[in-house]
This record gives sequence, C-alpha cells and structure tokens, in this order.
Amino acid sequence: MYVHTMQIPQGGTLRLEGEEDAAPLGLEEAGAEAAGPLRYSLEVGLSEGGLWAAGRLSVPVRFTCVVTLEPFVREIVIDPFAMQKIIGSEERIDITPEIREDIHLALPTHPRADNAAFESISSQSTPQRDDGDPWAALENFKK
Repeated sequence: MYVHTMQIPQGGTLRLEGEEDAAPLGLEEAGAEAAGPLRYSLEVGLSEGGLWAAGRLSVPVRFTCVVTLEPFVREIVIDPFAMQKIIGSEERIDITPEIREDIHLALPTHPRADNAAFESISSQSTPQRDDGDPWAALENFKK
C-alpha cells in the first residue's frame, strides 16, 4: 500500500479508506491464507521528516484448526493501527511492511476454530481454590 505525500495537505491529514489485495501480506509464511481483501480506514499525515498513519485494518484469514484439522475463517482486526516512518524527499511511500508486520503479530500461533484458549497442564491437574488468598494455589501443589 502506497501513500503519496503530495496528496497530504500541509499541516493536515489525509483520510484513506478502501480495500487492497492481501497477497503482499505473505500470510502463507505463517501457515494461513487470505480469504478476502485487506480493508483499511486510516488517517495519514506528515511531521518533521516522517510519515505517520493511524486507524483500523482488517483482513479475513483462513486457518487450519490445530484440533480438528478443518479449515475456518476468522477476521483479523488491528484497531488501533499506528505507525511512523522516517522519509526523505520521497513522494511515494510504501507502508506495506508496517501493515504486514502488525497483521503477522496478530495471527494466532495455534489457531482453533472454537477460539478456546489452551489450558496449561498444571491448571488441569491442580484444583483451583478461590478463597481470596493468592497463595492458596501453592497449598495444593504436590511435587
């Protein structure tokens, strides 16, 4: 995704909204696949030799469930998205690497279709007491 600095009003911001092909995000590297376009709603501006952008990103992503091995689609949303990039005299700035990085950081490492969190082995084998005492769990600890 490119931002043209000449379109940004002096001392102001430019609103960018729309859709882009999600292929440049490289989701395949993370074992996922784009199931639709990248949608964005951003405010961009210039400040002291830099370009900044803030707003919302979303992309539908197809995963394979680690439990059932069945494919499923989940919307990955980055809200708020924020980035800043130092620029020289360039008029056309590529912000794809920053978008790609934030999307990749939001991808689950062990995608589950039911969206359940994995429980640790210790929490499954140790009964939980909720009597207000933060040290109560240690009383049940067995070596």
